[in-house]
Amino acid sequence: MKKKETNKNIALFEGNKIRRVWHNEQWFFSVVDIVTILSESPNSRRYWSDLKRKLIFEGYSELYEKIVQLKLQSSDGKLYETDTGNLEVIFRIIQSIPSPKAEPFKQWLATIGQEHIEEINDPERAMLRAQKIYEQKGYLEEWISKRMRGIAVRNTLTDEWDKRGLKKRIEYAILTNEIMQGTFEMKVDDYKKHKNLAVQHNLRDHMGDIELILTMLAEATTTKLSVDRDSKGFNKLHSDAKESGEIAGKTRREIEFRSGKKIATQKNFLGLKKKRKMLK
Repeated sequence: MKKKETNKNIALFEGNKIRRVWHNEQWFFSVVDIVTILSESPNSRRYWSDLKRKLIFEGYSELYEKIVQLKLQSSDGKLYETDTGNLEVIFRIIQSIPSPKAEPFKQWLATIGQEHIEEINDPERAMLRAQKIYEQKGYLEEWISKRMRGIAVRNTLTDEWDKRGLKKRIEYAILTNEIMQGTFEMKVDDYKKHKNLAVQHNLRDHMGDIELILTMLAEATTTKLSVDRDSKGFNKLHSDAKESGEIAGKTRREIEFRSGKKIATQKNFLGLKKKRKMLK
């Protein structure tokens, strides 16, 4: 009897494996895995490389900018930077590949994404699912409550950024780094290195209580400044993010001065579930 696939980072389409990774609260799928299935090309990487150039030439540079390089496990068991896309990006790529499998693949992808679509229409459903995942990983209830609130604050901020003119993914990353730099004196990737985390790890999942609270303070302040000032466009939103990071940073330094301890610790929650079992 064939062993059932239990790896959540693998999705199956007609027996074909498609690698995926949870990033920024949504699934990102390996583009080359999908191209391999649809194009049936003996050299799918070359096919995808040619298709990328074709998309840019035809004016789809916005689509190309939404492709994110994330680390996925290769056949040799190692992690490599790989082109990935969310549901929106993958649907657009499918439309660009002439294939008899395109339509059934769209239907399959729609099924995979249905849960995500339902969560967009009913945010409470998404929060409950995320809460359950954190519980299964072994996080404490008090921490989960703060993390859930942090997700809501972050979503409110990114919604405002979207309404106020941010479109390119790199702009979201720049503003987020500005907030983190002001708050913790480290950009996101530097903070991950500080905590001995890999690129694909979600930094906030490895923050302690005060780290989460300060991050929420900085992002909620960014939202308030942008709304109160009616800021629009990258430059003004960037200024709001920088000021908010500075405000949260002052709070962090005051806490550190009075407590005598650093807030941005190297502590992470890798292997948390395993540790909890050992303590029982």
